[in-house]
Amino acid sequence: MELDKTSYYDLSIFNPEEEYSVFHKLNFTTTFGGRDQLKQLMQQPYHDIKRITATQDTIKHLLKHIEHWPSVITNGTLMVMEKFFESMIDTIPQGHSPINATFYKWFHGPDYSLVKYSVKHFADFIKGINQLAIAMDTDDCPPLLKNMLGRARHSIQRERIQLLLTANDIEKVDIGHLLELGNYLRHDFKNASFQLIDIYYQLDAYYSMAKAVQHYNLSFPVFEDYPHPNINAKKLYHILLPTAVAYDVEMNKEANFVFLTGANMAGKSTFIKAVGVAVYLAHLGMGVPAQEMHLTLFDGIFSNINVVDNIIKGESYFYNEVQRIKNTVIKINDGRKWLVLIDEIFKGTNIQDAMNCSTAVIKGLLKISNSLFILSTHLYEIGDALKTYPNIQFKYFETSTEGEQLKFSYQLKDGISNDRLGYLILKREKVVELLEKL
Repeated sequence: MELDKTSYYDLSIFNPEEEYSVFHKLNFTTTFGGRDQLKQLMQQPYHDIKRITATQDTIKHLLKHIEHWPSVITNGTLMVMEKFFESMIDTIPQGHSPINATFYKWFHGPDYSLVKYSVKHFADFIKGINQLAIAMDTDDCPPLLKNMLGRARHSIQRERIQLLLTANDIEKVDIGHLLELGNYLRHDFKNASFQLIDIYYQLDAYYSMAKAVQHYNLSFPVFEDYPHPNINAKKLYHILLPTAVAYDVEMNKEANFVFLTGANMAGKSTFIKAVGVAVYLAHLGMGVPAQEMHLTLFDGIFSNINVVDNIIKGESYFYNEVQRIKNTVIKINDGRKWLVLIDEIFKGTNIQDAMNCSTAVIKGLLKISNSLFILSTHLYEIGDALKTYPNIQFKYFETSTEGEQLKFSYQLKDGISNDRLGYLILKREKVVELLEKL
C-alpha cells in the first residue's frame, strides 16, 4: 500500500519526536537491529492479501509461544558478537594444544579475555536460537516463520556449534577447546553468524509486533474481496491516546464520503487520524485498535492534514493547500482504491474564498466512487448545498458549554455542527482579559 512522506508524517507513523509516533508505540524490540527491521517493515505496508495473511499468521503463532522468547539474547549479546569479528586481535592458535593455549593466554592476555568473553555470548545466542526453534517450529508453524526458524536450525546443526549448546558453563571449558571454538567462530562460522543475526533481527521485529498486539489488546482485521473500497469497524480508537473514545465507522460505495464538522478540540483530527492509522496497520498484517474491523485492500492512503507554508520558496499556506489538493486529485484519479483524509480544508484564505473552494473540491471528489474520503471543516454553511448527493455522510462532534467551561463528549454523531467556540476558548484562557489590560 502506498503512502507518501507527507501521509506518514500526517498520521504520525514516524515523527521527529519519536515518542509521539506509532513506530515508537509498537516498538517492543530487544535489539537495535530488530528495531531497524521493524522500521523497515513499517515503511512497506502490503497490497497483497497473501503477505498480509502470512504476517498475521506469524504474529498469531508468536503470540501462542511468546513466553518462550529467549531472555539470554540481549542487545549486548549481538553487539559483542559483531564486535568480535571487527576487533583486531592476534592470531588464535588452531587446534586445542594445552601448551599453545596456555602461551596465548599468558602472552596475549587481553585478546584471550576478548575471545573468552565473546565465546560466552555466542553460546548464549546459540542457546537462545535453539530455544526459539524448539518452542516455535511446530507442525502448525506458519510458512514465513517456519522458513526463518528452519534456516536458523540448519546453521546451528554444525558439530562444533553443538558444543556451545551442550556446554553448561563456558567458564569450565578448558582453554584449549575455548580457543579452538573462538578460532572456528571467527573464521569458519563468520558468514553463518551474520546470517543468524539477521534472522534474529527479523524475528525480533515480528516479536515486537506480537508483543504490541498483546500489550494493547489489538484485534486482527478481516479483509474482504469487494470491487469497491469498504471499511466497517466497531469501537475503533486512536492507538496513540492513553484514554481514547471509540467510534463505529462504516464507509462503502453508497456512502464513501464523510463530511465532518465540530468545534476546535472536539475530536475531528483525532478521528481522521484514527481511521488512517487503523487502515495502515491492517495493511502491515498487524492487529488494529478496534473491537473488530472488516475492510478491503487499499492501494494507498493520501492525506492533507499538516500543510505548511514555505518561506524559502515563497509559497504561502494557501498555495501549498491548493497544490496538495491538486496532487490528491491527480493521484487518486486512476481507478485504484484510495483512502483520502483531509483535515480543515482551505484554512489559508478568507471565509468566502474557503467556502467556494471547498464546495468545488468536495463536489469534484464526490464523483470518484472508487475511493473513500473523510473531510473535516469549520465551514458548516456549505453542508446544505451538498445534501442532494446520496453518497455523502454528515457527521459531527458535539460540544456543550457551562459558563465558560467547554465539555467535549468526543462522540461521533449524525448531522452538521454549527458550533463556533473560538472566542469562548480565547476568553477561557484569559487572553481577552490580558488584551483588555494593555
